[in-house]
Amino acid sequence: LPFHAPSEDLIYLVSLSLSLSFSQRISISPRKKKKKKKKNTTLTMSSSSSSKKQTLFISTLIISWYSSNIGVLLLNKFLLSNYGFKFPIFLTMCHMSACAILSYISIVFLKLVPLQHLKSRSQFLKVATLSVVFCASVVGGNISLRYLPVSFNQAVGATTPFFTALFAYLMTLKREAWVTYGALVPVVAGVVIASGGEPGFHWFGFIMCISATAARAFKSVLQGILLSSEGEKLNSMNLMLYMSPIAVVALLPVTLVMEPDVISLTLTLAKQHQYMWILLLVNSVMAYSANLLNFLVTKHTSALTLQVLGNAKGAVAVVISILIFQNPVTVMGIGGYSITVLGVVAYGETKRRFR
Repeated sequence: LPFHAPSEDLIYLVSLSLSLSFSQRISISPRKKKKKKKKNTTLTMSSSSSSKKQTLFISTLIISWYSSNIGVLLLNKFLLSNYGFKFPIFLTMCHMSACAILSYISIVFLKLVPLQHLKSRSQFLKVATLSVVFCASVVGGNISLRYLPVSFNQAVGATTPFFTALFAYLMTLKREAWVTYGALVPVVAGVVIASGGEPGFHWFGFIMCISATAARAFKSVLQGILLSSEGEKLNSMNLMLYMSPIAVVALLPVTLVMEPDVISLTLTLAKQHQYMWILLLVNSVMAYSANLLNFLVTKHTSALTLQVLGNAKGAVAVVISILIFQNPVTVMGIGGYSITVLGVVAYGETKRRFR
C-alpha cells in the first residue's frame, strides 16, 4: 500500500490536543493539593480547638476541686473555732446528710455516673463497716479543728501514706521496697519537727488528728480488702451513695449522747447570727462537691497528676488558712511541714518506680 504522509492540518490538531491535555493536568494538580492542604488545616484547627476545650475543662475541674476542698476545711474551722458552733459530730452528720441526698440526685436523677446496686447482704455489711470507719475519720478531723490551726492539721494529715503503708503491711502482708519505706522517714520526722515548733499545739487535738489520719488510711486499705472482687467493686460516688445514709444513722445516736444540747444551742446561735443556716448549708454542700470533684479529677487525670495535685492542695490550704486566720507560725513549723511534704512526694515517686 502506498504510504501517505500526514497532512499539516492533522499534525497541528494532534499537537494542539496534546498541549491542552498537558495544561489541564498542570492546572488541576495544584487545586487538588490546595484542597488537601485546606483539609489538613481544618483537621489541625479542630484538634487544637478540642485540645484547648479539654485543657480548659480539666483546669476548671481542678480549680473547683481545690476550692471545695479548701473551702470546706476553712469553713469547718471557722464554724467550730471562731463562730461558737462547737458540735463536730453534728456537723459531720450534716455533711453526711447532704452527701446522701445529693448523691441520690446526682446518680439516680442526673445520671452523672451509672448506678451500681448492692448485690448481697455480705456486700452491704462491708459497706456499713467502711461507713463507720469513714465516720470516725471525719469526726476525728472535725474535732481536731476545734483545737488545732488548719496549717498544723494539714501537716499531720500529710502522714496518711505512712499509716497506709503500715496497715497494708499488717493487714495484707504487702511489702514495698526498702527505698519506699525509707522515704517515709522524713514524713514522720517532719511532723515531729512541726509539732515542736507549733505555737498552738494541743495534745487532745493532736491525738484526734492523728486518729483521724490513721482511720482514713485504715479505711482505704480495708476498702481494698473488702471490695476486692470484681463483682463487689464500687466507684467512689456509688460508695458514697451507700455509705452516707448508714453514716447518718450511726451518727444520730452518738450526736444525741455526746452533744445533747446541740439543737437548742444551734437555734440560739441562729437567732444571734442570721447567716448561721446558710453557712451550715453551704458547708454541707461543699463537703459533697469535694467528693464529686475528687471523683471527676481522678477520672480525667492520671494517678501521678492526682498525687502531685493532692500534695500541692495541702500546701495551698496551709497558706490560705494562715492568711485568713492569722495564726502564728514558726520557721521550725514551716520547715517540719516542708520536710513532710517532700517525704510524701519522695514516697509516691519511689512507689511508682519500684513496683
